[in-house]
Amino acid sequence: MGKDIKFKRILIKLSGEALSGGKDGILDYTFLETVCSEIKQCVDMGVQVSIVVGAGNIWRGRQGVNMDRTRADHMGMLATVINCLALQDTFERLGVPSRVMTAIEMKQFAEPYIRNKAISHLESGKVVIFGCGIGSPFFSTDTTAVLRAAEIGAEIVLLAKNVDGVYTADPKLDPSATKIPSIEYIEILKKGLKVLDFTATSFSMENHIPILLFGLDDPHNIVRAVMGEKIGTIVSEHIGD
Repeated sequence: MGKDIKFKRILIKLSGEALSGGKDGILDYTFLETVCSEIKQCVDMGVQVSIVVGAGNIWRGRQGVNMDRTRADHMGMLATVINCLALQDTFERLGVPSRVMTAIEMKQFAEPYIRNKAISHLESGKVVIFGCGIGSPFFSTDTTAVLRAAEIGAEIVLLAKNVDGVYTADPKLDPSATKIPSIEYIEILKKGLKVLDFTATSFSMENHIPILLFGLDDPHNIVRAVMGEKIGTIVSEHIGD
């Protein structure tokens, strides 16, 4: 492992909206290749990389306002697999071996999620991409990210979103809002901040999993995060961790 690398095993949460590159359409393939190229740099430096991907660029459960919530969430789980396969295809064109593992069995497309198998893939240098959330409705892909991180022993969750950190207020509505470099889990829960859902935050707190939230507008932020540079907002037990 390179001397400048802070983490050996990471889990990256990529939002679906981020994969669209802020443009019309489901996926921005040029942006997708840039993101995967940055992740390739991490792999080449000896970092074991796993990914949970959302599906907000395709479908969100809340879009099905007149639908049964469980069915709407099942649609969202399927949508994550589209993004997973797009990531896998991009990685393999870049020469990075990868595996898609899904919480709901669809063996013609991907491997079923088995924890020990996922760790074996990581240890052999493959990027592991988790799809279908945790396989149950009512749980977000943010929650999936921290759960999978705990299962595979990831040292940190890198939460790559379309915002570059936690702010004192919504920066789109309040020009005086300032970015918070670090915050405790309990403060997110007390203040009801929307950067993470309640379940993901409380699970991270209970299992001592730090989360670094940063913007994917510059995909090189992924490499910066792995190298321990001060970007985004770190969410942990104590400010300064």
